[in-house]
Amino acid sequence: MTDVYPPEKRSAVMRQVKARNTTPELTVRKALTRLGARYRLHRKDLPGNPDIVLPGRRLALFVHGCFWHGHDCARGARVPKQNRDYWVGKVGRNRARDARAREALAALGWRVETVWECDLKDAGALAARLRALLAG
Repeated sequence: MTDVYPPEKRSAVMRQVKARNTTPELTVRKALTRLGARYRLHRKDLPGNPDIVLPGRRLALFVHGCFWHGHDCARGARVPKQNRDYWVGKVGRNRARDARAREALAALGWRVETVWECDLKDAGALAARLRALLAG
């Protein structure tokens, strides 16, 4: 079965997928701001360019989309029917890259946390988790 879009349209659709300032990332940033945290964004000098960095606390946060990073929730476990081999490889490479970045940051003495897209459904739980991270 072929793609529902011609190649030019598919390319345009995929170009619209953002890497920065995504809705999940903005949600986490707003929650941190409400808690009074001061942070920096996308530090290029750190392995993996963490989405949110709290330098004083040596805390690096990655905000991951469940599908793109292969989370074990319902949305992340879904594999597209079209071009299945490509997507399995793509998500596998993303997971390997994420693991390398976490290990490199930990080796430098940073605490590393991942906030998954599905974690954002419960705002109270997210606020409690962030509060605990800021305290610890």
